[in-house]
Amino acid sequence: MNLTEQWIAFLTILRKEIKRFARIWVQTLLPPVITMALYFVIFGTLIGGRIGDMGGFSYIQFVAPGLIMMAVLTNAYSNVVSSFFSAKFQRSIEEVLVSPTPNYVILLGYTMGGVARGLSVGILVTIMSLIFTHLQMHSWLITLTIVLLTSMLFSLAGFINAVYANTFDEISIVPTFILTPLTYFGGVFYSISLLPEMWQHVSRLNPILHMVNAFRYGILGVSDINITYAILGLVIGVVILFVVSLHLLKTGNRLRA
Repeated sequence: MNLTEQWIAFLTILRKEIKRFARIWVQTLLPPVITMALYFVIFGTLIGGRIGDMGGFSYIQFVAPGLIMMAVLTNAYSNVVSSFFSAKFQRSIEEVLVSPTPNYVILLGYTMGGVARGLSVGILVTIMSLIFTHLQMHSWLITLTIVLLTSMLFSLAGFINAVYANTFDEISIVPTFILTPLTYFGGVFYSISLLPEMWQHVSRLNPILHMVNAFRYGILGVSDINITYAILGLVIGVVILFVVSLHLLKTGNRLRA
């Protein structure tokens, strides 16, 4: 395939992915917004007033970037894992794999579909958060860089999960037992400076902590971690998962339901 044909193939997959979650927006876009609104009401309005300031900001301002990032990464992940596994389960992915479309074009199409859903939910949650609090913008560049890299990383992670999953139940194992705990202990609701020194070091092993804090720095200008290391770690993570995903597509292992 020449570059024009590859571009058309990429846009076709991407358009299919966007139409997929946009068509059922009541199931894909609305629930995370409602869930995050409940978080804002409970943790921001009701509990936040008792907690007071954190990091030089009101508690609801402090948790807002973390809640936005939580919505972005979970939806980027769930979009790809559900979409690609459905294609594998229905065996429609076999038709794509036997076509002359390069594997990296297929992977980019699904990945950017996950990014599109993650960003869509992130924008909606951000707009909703403005009802509860005021958000400044410390650095547009850092904010956009972090949200794009994070959504790409979790889209690729969702792709790998979909490849290895054999049943629909298995695609929920990683979000339930790994992603959710890491998210809640990822500094979304608190600053790790409140923890004992030992637990601060343990918390820094959580990759989501670095993503949340880097995103918070882009919006509020405060962070518990080194932003440069966070961005570098995200870039390395995206590259590694992209290479692994390409290898899985190339070998074709586990791509039959």
